[in-house]
Amino acid sequence: MTGRDLFPEIAPFRSGRLRLDATHEIHWEECGNPDGAPVVFLHGGPGSGCSATHRRYFDPGHYRIVLFDQRGAGRSTPLGELADNTTQHLVADIERLREALGIARWLVFGGSWGSTLALAYAQAHADAVTGLVLRGIFLGRRREIDWFLNGMARIFPEAWRDFAGHLPAAERGDLLAAYYARLTGDDAAARLAAAHAWSRYEGACSTLLPDADVAAAFEDDTTALGIARIEAHYFVNDCFLAEDALLAGLDRIRHLPCAIVQGRYDVVCPIATADELARAWPEADYTIVPDAGHAASEPGTKAALIAATGRFKSLG
Repeated sequence: MTGRDLFPEIAPFRSGRLRLDATHEIHWEECGNPDGAPVVFLHGGPGSGCSATHRRYFDPGHYRIVLFDQRGAGRSTPLGELADNTTQHLVADIERLREALGIARWLVFGGSWGSTLALAYAQAHADAVTGLVLRGIFLGRRREIDWFLNGMARIFPEAWRDFAGHLPAAERGDLLAAYYARLTGDDAAARLAAAHAWSRYEGACSTLLPDADVAAAFEDDTTALGIARIEAHYFVNDCFLAEDALLAGLDRIRHLPCAIVQGRYDVVCPIATADELARAWPEADYTIVPDAGHAASEPGTKAALIAATGRFKSLG
């Protein structure tokens, strides 16, 4: 394996479902070494779900790799369910899964929305965390949400025109409200069409260079519905976080080792946010990938993430 490759494909050695309440049930899986150092992968979105590729950022001989699809996402059910789906619910779900799997402490790995959730979880349950690997930093603030909805037009005007153009001209003054109305409406065809328009927009803006595989992943019906419905729900509710809450809570976790990996040309989650986090947390190891956008799959970002999980083997 070279420094820019993922680890080989691997199948889970165990998987299951965890009933959370009367509505939600999440899918989880474990890969790698059953007796290895535990690590949990937190996917982005919110709402995107995990894939087989996500297993491959970790040395399977060293790590006990835990992946799960968050509420309403991927193989968790019901798909796109918004009831009882908040950041606080997701934080509680991670802790519940840790306890169900009999894990004392684990490394937390999260990118994009996964970085948001990783910070929120670690700040709530610092004693359960050995360290953090964070990519494509998103802190859930209103200005970051507004950038996603409107600001990305400065870099990807064609993609934004398609995104806004899915709506009637009279509704384009508030894209979030208009999309949210469609994504939560009773018309199933309108929901799916809006979901694809939203997901296609995000996919088109996620890499430095066009990537057909990334674009195709965002076209999948399950991915589109999960991402669009749940992202819109979280954005309408300011990600269920007070403004700057995650920066304000850093003192709870500054003693933990942390690696921050950020693409220089990340348009979805611009580098200014990662820079803020790194300046507020100078003890963290901050890597800027000079030739990458937002996606974890870009070569320089892959290499930096694998290097980080390699360094963190020293934690146990």
